[in-house]
Amino acid sequence: MVRAALIVGMALGLAACGAQQEIDTSPDPIGDFRLGFNIVVANDVTQAPGSREATEEELTDALRTAMESRLAPYDGDGLYHIGLRIEAYSLGRAGLPIVYSPRSVLLIAMNVWDDASQEKLTEDPIRVTAFDSAAGPLLGSGLLNSREEQIEALAFNAAWEVEKILIENRDTWFAPKSGRERIEFDRDPATGMARDVEGDDTPGDAIADGAPALN
Repeated sequence: MVRAALIVGMALGLAACGAQQEIDTSPDPIGDFRLGFNIVVANDVTQAPGSREATEEELTDALRTAMESRLAPYDGDGLYHIGLRIEAYSLGRAGLPIVYSPRSVLLIAMNVWDDASQEKLTEDPIRVTAFDSAAGPLLGSGLLNSREEQIEALAFNAAWEVEKILIENRDTWFAPKSGRERIEFDRDPATGMARDVEGDDTPGDAIADGAPALN
């Protein structure tokens, strides 16, 4: 109930939202960051009252794809796993501009792991809030975009917010370490897991939840 009330308040708010940013295919390094597991889970997600419907699979697939697009270009010698848990969402419906035009918003919790040390770098999960890319603070995306377009825009902006957090913590989380051996890692973009990891999704869930269960 608390999450639902929070997300409704944000969806109805007048917070400004930036437009989608271009993806840099040759970005400046984030220290020695390189993406390992790209885990996105969505269990028991809160849907805000009045929101359009979205399945957990639609949300996780969109966010995983957006994370891959934004973070795969970074090619440091380290290897870091990111786990995201989608907690709540709202996809604004078409309403009356200014009078009632709810915004779309996505709430996620973020954990980051260092593969070499098996250390969780986020002491507590970091809460990330992503808004849609509506034309303005008084014009909800439900007036302009389809449900699928809203999900894609939210996922893109959420991945951008995650990228900004990584950049902000560049010097503490991703400081290059002398003598660190580069570990080759073959990630499946469709699952976010290493291609040679077998079994169920327990390792992925553990990363998203923050439990020390990396392989």
